[in-house]
Amino acid sequence: MPGCLPRAPSVGDVSDPHRTAEAVLGPTRPVKRPAGPDDSRRANRRWWDADADDYHAEHGTFLGDADFVWCPERVREADVGLLGDVRGRRVLEVGCGSAPCARWLAAQGAQVVAFDLSAGMLRHGQEAARRTGIDVPLVQADAVALPFRDAAFDVACSAFGAVPFVADAGAVMAEVARVLRPGGRWVFSVTHPMRWIFLDDPGERGLTAVQSYFDRRPYVEVDADGEPAYVEHHRTLGDRVRDLVGAGFTLTELVEPSWPEDLDATWGQWSRTRGEVFPGTAIFVCEKR
Repeated sequence: MPGCLPRAPSVGDVSDPHRTAEAVLGPTRPVKRPAGPDDSRRANRRWWDADADDYHAEHGTFLGDADFVWCPERVREADVGLLGDVRGRRVLEVGCGSAPCARWLAAQGAQVVAFDLSAGMLRHGQEAARRTGIDVPLVQADAVALPFRDAAFDVACSAFGAVPFVADAGAVMAEVARVLRPGGRWVFSVTHPMRWIFLDDPGERGLTAVQSYFDRRPYVEVDADGEPAYVEHHRTLGDRVRDLVGAGFTLTELVEPSWPEDLDATWGQWSRTRGEVFPGTAIFVCEKR
């Protein structure tokens, strides 16, 4: 998401101990098991509340307090303009995390509201608002039950927020469509679906396919009691398009960022080694019919 750009693992690597979250939730381990809407909601609220401090300590400089970064490949909205001219537009940020994107949008003249499931992430958003002097309304809400009226917004956006963490992605698309006016734009970034084929390893091991692209079982970590502590859901490109069309959107562009020549940093499983071979991010640019 920036809010919360992705963390590894999402398929099966267990090298990252997630120390800060574990201090709250205890040790976790990956399992292959179903995770419905309630499991996903409870787990991810717990995880991001517990991990918010460590996440921002590690990634806060990259995200910035008022910047709009679409993905670890460092694609910035200021450079690509996927949302169009936002001045005076009513904009909703979906799964905002600490809301750096929303504050950047507000600085461009947009009328922004941002929401997230995690109170821990929103707390960091309040702290950043005090640092920057850019205050946007922050709402704690579930992406499948938005507390906004129909056609309330001109634009909706999400940089790795909410969409990968919800069991029923089609319901998210339907809710975003409901709160957008006809002709409204919806742009969101997620881990590229083909990444689920590979181990979450930024090195050479991460170039070896270990899982079927069509295996849609979620990535789940459970705590010592067997309760889900983290859940992330895989959908194919076809699944994403089907959900969008079913909700009343037209897909106008699919952006698959290449790895920048001047970027040598890693972010979880994102690295030059992998990024020069296959995409790590998919950005969907859509309009409500």
